Amino acid sequence: MHTVATVLYDAVNPFELGVATEVFGVERPELGVPWYRFLVCAAHPGPVRTSVGFLVTAPYALSHVAEADTVIVPGPRPATVPFPDALLETLRDAYQRGARIIALCTGTFLLAAAGLLDGRRVTTHWRWAEELAAQYPKVQVDPRVLYIDDGQILTSAGTAASIDLSLHVVRRDYGAEIAAAVARRMVVSPHRDGGQAQYIETPLPALEQEEPFGATLAWLAGHLHQEDLTIEQMAARAIMSPRTFARRFHATLGTTPYQWLLQQRIILAQRLLETTDDSIEYIAVSCGFRSAATLRLHFHRILHTSPQAYRHAFPHEQMGGHTALTPQRRYG
Repeated sequence: MHTVATVLYDAVNPFELGVATEVFGVERPELGVPWYRFLVCAAHPGPVRTSVGFLVTAPYALSHVAEADTVIVPGPRPATVPFPDALLETLRDAYQRGARIIALCTGTFLLAAAGLLDGRRVTTHWRWAEELAAQYPKVQVDPRVLYIDDGQILTSAGTAASIDLSLHVVRRDYGAEIAAAVARRMVVSPHRDGGQAQYIETPLPALEQEEPFGATLAWLAGHLHQEDLTIEQMAARAIMSPRTFARRFHATLGTTPYQWLLQQRIILAQRLLETTDDSIEYIAVSCGFRSAATLRLHFHRILHTSPQAYRHAFPHEQMGGHTALTPQRRYG
């Protein structure tokens, strides 16, 4: 069982603590997979004051973080300094032994203070990005993205982006179908599009499907198998010129029609690899790629693995009519 430890300290953000608890701490037997063991660990004994004033009490001490495969750091008020030395040392120890470390929102400041982010590309809430870069000039701060997965260290932007990153971690551990099931329980989108697999640049807005542009996006999502979708065809369906359609697409989704289609096709391929025994060639054609070779090319470029290796990482079996995924990879 993968152990996740969330750390508490004075002025911790209760929303991000709640996100970590909801995603990793709620038991989900209906999914048919061994869920996370969840620990909440305090930097000091007794009640901990949150950033909005109320108190919370953790059942575990910092010493229990040593048991964790993943350590989550909810954000503080960035002006709250210094951070407890014991907490910073705990984060350093966790990193040295190979634990995965997740900073939610301004939790990035704690990882920077611990010296874990030098030379890394990270993100945080846009409001505090300049301050983070000024305080820690060796850190590469990108305020444009919702989250960044840099392997052992993952960082998210503000507030709701904590949900995006947490679902990304579930997807990384258990696959897209399990992450989608968790998202449905939370009544949130399982994947907000725009960008590559390790980060998402802009959220996918809610669009009226009665409006031609929104209807076109909905149509595209249902016709990913069509190989030769041109921008002229998309624009005509949206009753726009190709140039106007491209501008509207980028302004709305933060990416190009081609990149959006490619990302959607890769997501569909992931789900088919997880939930079916169809051949790679059949899946490639079903997702709008000309051949298995084309799918492999884009799959490796975006996800840094092959379709076959991805399928082996997330084997499936039928349990009571539902697909159950078993994680084959460990982090930490």
